[in-house]
Amino acid sequence: MTYGYLADLALILLATKALSMLTGKLQMPQVVGALVAGLVMGPAVLNIIQPSDFLSQVAELGVIVIMFSAGMGTDLNELKQTGKAGLVIAMTGVLVPLAMGTGLMFIFNTGELAMPGSKLLQDLFLGVVLTATSVSITVETLKELGKLSTKVGNAILAAALIDDVLGLVCLTVVTSMAGADVNIVLVLAKILLFFLFAGVLGVLASKALNWYETKVRNRDLRRYPILAFVLCLFMAWAAEEWFGVADIIGAFAAGLIVATTPKGAYTASKFTPLAYLLLTPVFFANLGIGVELPRMDGMILLFTIALVAVGIGSKLIGCGLGAKLCGFRGRQCVQVGCGMACRGEVALIVANKGLAMNIINPVFFGPIIILVVCCAVFTPIMLKAAFRGEAAYEGMEESKLAENFQLTEQVDEVTARLIEGEKRRQGK
Repeated sequence: MTYGYLADLALILLATKALSMLTGKLQMPQVVGALVAGLVMGPAVLNIIQPSDFLSQVAELGVIVIMFSAGMGTDLNELKQTGKAGLVIAMTGVLVPLAMGTGLMFIFNTGELAMPGSKLLQDLFLGVVLTATSVSITVETLKELGKLSTKVGNAILAAALIDDVLGLVCLTVVTSMAGADVNIVLVLAKILLFFLFAGVLGVLASKALNWYETKVRNRDLRRYPILAFVLCLFMAWAAEEWFGVADIIGAFAAGLIVATTPKGAYTASKFTPLAYLLLTPVFFANLGIGVELPRMDGMILLFTIALVAVGIGSKLIGCGLGAKLCGFRGRQCVQVGCGMACRGEVALIVANKGLAMNIINPVFFGPIIILVVCCAVFTPIMLKAAFRGEAAYEGMEESKLAENFQLTEQVDEVTARLIEGEKRRQGK
């Protein structure tokens, strides 16, 4: 047994903390520092740390905890209210990137770059790659900005969950068109069964946790977070293994279940040190460590620049348009678009699928990696810029704003009556 992984972890934690402090002083989200630390230490720059299965597994556990914590910190009532908006935002956030990505590939996928077979299918596949959204970086940035539980934050979470399902449907349709052994009816049935499974398990788990809390009261609650984490890990595993849905969706669903229990806030507080000390830094650093920048000629370099622009712009336009249709204000539309612009491992998984099926030319895989890196770095910066200078009341729920305005009107009315009474008394 070798112990090099201990040195790797020590370097990752030191570098991510140092660069996070630096980016914080530069008025940038600290997540950017962790991503840059991974890039610098990985094969792309200094080549000090190599990608490994151990780091990948710890990083996967990190993203599960991030989404579990996001679920526990989500206002379920607010999430229900933004469910319709999330559906519209997700649909426009899939259709616009699908169309723009297909158009971009139509322009560049010519001559020697085109693979044998259907050109339309190859063009469509890049559009499918661009439909993916990775919300983990957005969640961490919104938590850092204190905007996760706002109307915009909940809309992004709802849209991201639906976006994953729609992206899976798009991938299934395109791969079935390519002749792969994929049954779209079976895939859709599994997705529906997962949400049914999550609902039933949620009711049972919530009752069990409530019973346990009532039984022990405040005598010994140390096991409560352990039971909640067991639920999280089981739902994340079941989502992937049984239903073919991303594990982070299962983790987020588990967080929502725990949030409905009396000790939801207590449980969430117990995961903050674990995420801060180890899992979150490793997850973000591992994104950078896994990057290996390819050699590119002039045409591929031009394609890369266009891909990054289209990748970010399509989500800004698509999700921003969806938010506008749902009544969000102009600035909120920009915030939603920025929050949905990030890509991650899902985009790479989809691209790998295309390589395996010979739908996409391997020379296009390098630009897709660069797109993922750029989105990961630019999204937190764009989010912070979108929220910069926002007054405190802009982050409040509309219901609370209405209550405040109503209270103000009542105070004004009472004040006016007092003034009128004083005038009458003086007149007498």
